[in-house]
Amino acid sequence: MNIHKPDHVGSTGRPKRRRNQEPARSPRRVLRLRRTVLLRWLALPLCAWLTVFGCIWEAAAAEGHPSYLGPIALAVAPDGKMLYVACQDAGRILWLNPVNGEICRRLDVPHEPTGLALSPDGTRLAVTCAAAASQVLLVQAESGDVLANLAGGHSATCPTFDPLGQRLSVCNRFDNTVSIFDVPGCQEIARPAAVREPVACAVTPDGQLLLVANHLPATRTDFEFEGNVSPCVTVIDMGTFESTQVPLAHGANGLRGLCVSPDGRYAFVTHVLSNFQMVPFRVDTGWIDVNVVSIIDIPARRAIRTMGLDEYDRGAGNPWQVATVLDGKFLGVNLAGTHELSVIETSVLLSDLARRTMQPMMGAWPIYTSLGDSPWRRIALPGKGPRALTVCGSKVYSAEYFSDTVAVVDLDNPDEAPPRSLPLGPAPELTEERRGELLFHDATICYQHWLSCSSCHPDGRMDALNWDLMNDGVGNAKNTKSMLLSHVTPPAMAEGVRMSAEEAVRAGIVHILFTNRPEHESTAMDAYLKSLQPIPSPYLVDGRLSAAAARGHEVFMGDRARCARCHPAPLYTDLKSHNVGSRNRLEFTERFDTPTLIECWRSAPYLHDGRYATIRDLLVEGQHGLRNGSGEQLTSQELDDLIEFVISL
Repeated sequence: MNIHKPDHVGSTGRPKRRRNQEPARSPRRVLRLRRTVLLRWLALPLCAWLTVFGCIWEAAAAEGHPSYLGPIALAVAPDGKMLYVACQDAGRILWLNPVNGEICRRLDVPHEPTGLALSPDGTRLAVTCAAAASQVLLVQAESGDVLANLAGGHSATCPTFDPLGQRLSVCNRFDNTVSIFDVPGCQEIARPAAVREPVACAVTPDGQLLLVANHLPATRTDFEFEGNVSPCVTVIDMGTFESTQVPLAHGANGLRGLCVSPDGRYAFVTHVLSNFQMVPFRVDTGWIDVNVVSIIDIPARRAIRTMGLDEYDRGAGNPWQVATVLDGKFLGVNLAGTHELSVIETSVLLSDLARRTMQPMMGAWPIYTSLGDSPWRRIALPGKGPRALTVCGSKVYSAEYFSDTVAVVDLDNPDEAPPRSLPLGPAPELTEERRGELLFHDATICYQHWLSCSSCHPDGRMDALNWDLMNDGVGNAKNTKSMLLSHVTPPAMAEGVRMSAEEAVRAGIVHILFTNRPEHESTAMDAYLKSLQPIPSPYLVDGRLSAAAARGHEVFMGDRARCARCHPAPLYTDLKSHNVGSRNRLEFTERFDTPTLIECWRSAPYLHDGRYATIRDLLVEGQHGLRNGSGEQLTSQELDDLIEFVISL
């Protein structure tokens, strides 16, 4: 199938219909869509109530998947004789001897562990246990005794000690804050704000600055918006707790890892860089996504370079954690989507040659064939899904999430001693759900390995970008939708061009990954996406609506706002398309699918084209659903209460 050649323009100058581009919907297709929606709606109430209200997130997280361990975070003793492994699915911390592979000790924790950090003197282990009200455990590293239990925010992750071990910083992902604890006093001393979903942090060697990687952009993304669309790295002064923001390159998203050079001069951040303002008619040469490391000049507080990890015809899908090796001589990056470790000499990465040749463009290294091989050395790991990364001397340890193993790479003898795996338990037998999760995050099923489904749908949600997909014509970009509840809220896509999420999954494999895969893989991805559960809103109070949100519920259901007409419980969507006045001059329709409001606190920006950055903007500036005189009757207090209810769903 010759779909990767630049032959998309015919002899008449008009775009040719490519083999992977579907025709517009016929009247028969529309009737089938309506019939499917009606049948799904009639079958919804029982399964919807069970899905939304019958499964409490914290209980599900506590139960986890007993047959899986899911190593997600690592720490290593200063002498290299003990490796600490956080197993997210098992809800357990393991003490692993990296020499003989023996599991020396186990510690069960109250919620799924998401991060580990060892104090500089090697005596204390910090463990983040993620929940709506997270717990941060301080554990005696030798005995495994819990010394203290600190209160973190929503979905705490990435604990980080300062160089003296006196302060511990923790990212509260869905509170958009960072908790800073005094370790000797076992108390929180500050909670400065981040921007959007802080997921990683690192402290400078002098302990004066904390750098925080925010996962997603926090801006509108519509056609009229001309600003920079990218996440920020937050820099926090550890003396005053004041912060500044360092924006990354336009199109950056999906930040995962962050580390600081040993001299404190640079920070390295892993992420995806999306070519989201172009029509994605191909995936090769980085046309949709490139995989990169951004370099931040810490004293100058600015991003100075964005360096590609990809090769010209081989992508480096889904970079995750990053770390310096051998006192900063090398930089290592886990490629979670291609199951590799990528290593480069730091001096080469910072060189002028790299600046001139490794900038991600419409192609990756080599931009010119005469430049030769990429300076990145890619090492195939024995397991699947390397995420966390930790280093001791020349040894690099990678947590292989889907294999329940830890890979060991010795950079002193990479040729004589190939990577090996340390099993944490029996080899996992993948259920349909788990296999679907692996496939969803696997960039090797994409043509040339440029991206995975999770590149645009991290954690099964969305990248907060607009994409001009060809399934509804061109020139009318739509905001990426969350996959949560997608299989019980048909149709898919903003214009409903896919009758179901099942159809959308299969179309995505062909038209976004540019490949053909066996049907059983699509079925497995369906199973994974169906298993996604909403997590509690950070705006709930002890798991319940606040007083303001309870009042907002009355407004939501009332005759003046009448929000429930289009967003009825339990899924908060009527599964229909409506004209809400959001059509722009490049749209081919004025009616758009009504999305579920569940987890809408997490799914900004809003409307099909992402024109509103917040729910408040949507309701106050956009008057969404409040036109025709009804909104004029709402007081300022009622609007505030209504907003509080919506972001509590």
